[in-house]
Amino acid sequence: MITEHQDLKAEFPELVDRMDQLQSEQGHFAKLYEEFNTLTAAIEHIERNDAATGSHSLEEMKKKRLLLKDEIYRMLIA
Repeated sequence: MITEHQDLKAEFPELVDRMDQLQSEQGHFAKLYEEFNTLTAAIEHIERNDAATGSHSLEEMKKKRLLLKDEIYRMLIA
């Protein structure tokens, strides 16, 4: 099952300027943002190619991505 692409800037358009600011000013934020995008790309690759990954592993990846998204959002609105 292919899910919709996760793009933080598209999901939170009102926070794009803040994302750009934090990416350039805070290394921790930039690292989380990059990790989110890398994980998203890996998930989408697995879903597109139906790669041999146990559904448990895919679900764990999605849970981690959700935790990253929550942490990023908290940083954005702080």
